[in-house]
Amino acid sequence: MSKKWVLKEPVGLELKKSFPEIAGVILQLLFNRGLTTQKQIDAFLTPDYGQDVLDPFLFPDMEKAVVRIYQAVADKEKIAIHGDYDADGVTSSVVVANVLKTLGADFIVYIPHREKEGYGLNKKTIKYLAKQKVKLIITVDCGISNVLEIDLANEKGIDVIITDHHAEPLELPKAFAIINPKIKVCNYPFYDLAGVGVAYKLAQAIVARDKKGIFSAGYEKWLLDLVAIGTVTDVMPLFGENRALVKYGLVVLNKTKRIGLKLLAEKAGVWPVTEKELMNSENIGYVLGPRINAAGRMDHANSAYELLLTEDKQEAITLVDNLEQSNRKRQTMTDKIMEEVKKEVADIDKQLLIIAEGSNWPLGIIGLAAGKIKDKFNRPILIITKSLAKVAGSGRSIPEFNMIKALDKVADCFKIYGGHAQAAGFTLKSRKYLADFKKRITEIALQELQGKDLSERMEIEAELNLQDLNWDLFEQLEKFEPFGASNPKPLFLVKNLRVENVRTVGGDNKHLKLFLKHDNMVKSFEAIGFGMGNLISEIRYEDLVDIVCEINLNEFNGTRKLELRLVDLRKVKVEDVELKSDLAKKIL
Repeated sequence: MSKKWVLKEPVGLELKKSFPEIAGVILQLLFNRGLTTQKQIDAFLTPDYGQDVLDPFLFPDMEKAVVRIYQAVADKEKIAIHGDYDADGVTSSVVVANVLKTLGADFIVYIPHREKEGYGLNKKTIKYLAKQKVKLIITVDCGISNVLEIDLANEKGIDVIITDHHAEPLELPKAFAIINPKIKVCNYPFYDLAGVGVAYKLAQAIVARDKKGIFSAGYEKWLLDLVAIGTVTDVMPLFGENRALVKYGLVVLNKTKRIGLKLLAEKAGVWPVTEKELMNSENIGYVLGPRINAAGRMDHANSAYELLLTEDKQEAITLVDNLEQSNRKRQTMTDKIMEEVKKEVADIDKQLLIIAEGSNWPLGIIGLAAGKIKDKFNRPILIITKSLAKVAGSGRSIPEFNMIKALDKVADCFKIYGGHAQAAGFTLKSRKYLADFKKRITEIALQELQGKDLSERMEIEAELNLQDLNWDLFEQLEKFEPFGASNPKPLFLVKNLRVENVRTVGGDNKHLKLFLKHDNMVKSFEAIGFGMGNLISEIRYEDLVDIVCEINLNEFNGTRKLELRLVDLRKVKVEDVELKSDLAKKIL
């Protein structure tokens, strides 16, 4: 395989001396995550809700936002929650809706249509909400870039409370209150909250200022299942406050009271949970999150919002079936667009920046296709979809190229844009800006990426000897969960393994199963390589191989065993083995 294996810098002697009681592999993983003091290590391995979930009133505008919401409820003013159409935006909307419903507020929820309205507030929506007699808008996961739209709301006598987590724009809107950890005047101690994390801080603050006993003790903690889903799905770093929110959110998720969420998980095969098989962050990232996202990608996110809020089982069953159907369509459409992009872009693997255009590609799908192509070729990519109404695009990037900073440099081309360093979206002012945009963004990429080694790197956390793999080590590895952004599931390098057995398994023999051991071992370990069945013609009994793998638990029919999940594999060349043997003889 073509990926470059890169082993992380080894732990220094001083750190080993400081923590002699910590196993070498575990200390290496902690070091890789920048955890080098006892305080940092304790906070990471044993996150504590009481200590690590911060005071919401550390946001400067939080107090005035909460006072304004209680005033609106008391005065029976109509409130609008303005959400977003992805899983982060949907869960954010449900968090605030749950709280307002408990308060007895008069409120509506408005989630824009991805294709027809695009991201964030727009003037047409403001006019619609004004006609609905709305006096207060609470944005979730959006709003920080909507200067003109919030000016219009102010003109119409509507106060706007922004809760958002996107980057600070050149000009801040004149909102009644702004709750966003990324704005400079904020100084909130934790920078990387998801949109749902910020919405949760607002919920915490509202509950904290309850003087009438409206909220039961611990009410806000039952919202943490939503916080975990939004945070993981939006690929936020699982450190600091996020780690505590997701860790406790998973506890709530595994006993959630949301009937729609339970039925969605059941349909996807991850419910009911048992003590031995609990849902984890991977289930969110690969199972629940994509299904919730599918609503906004294929049709309208309202169906996902309603599913998470409903208390009616029959309605939930119908909504789950619709989401499953949307998810299947999403998968098919993503594959189709990927193939069309590969056909359109000549020498795609040689481009510094991949740019592809198509007519009427669904806006909700091009970001997914961009992400998969970025992963395959390790290049930043922009996929642009053209229709009669507009020209819009979605970008995904690599660490060497900050996508949102690049878009900042061509901001004059956009009607609206936004996002993060490695994922962003935009709508051009008109079709006539397309050629200029492509020319300028290509020049920016050329300046930043020319001469850099962009071959795909596989970051390996540590080298492991299978003789050291036992239940005690596995239990220590489990303490690193939940895994996610900035805390990936560890990849290990294991060298010079002898193939004891090899075969293919699964439908169409897609997967590779090996039994591997070091020559000085009696017991072999089972290894599974999903999608690696094509290697069966290359791997033979008694071959020596080096592998990159994850360490997993395999439970079947009451039997528990440790298993290696193959991520990459290389045969050890015979001449390399002979050379090592000759060198050993010379040394002896």
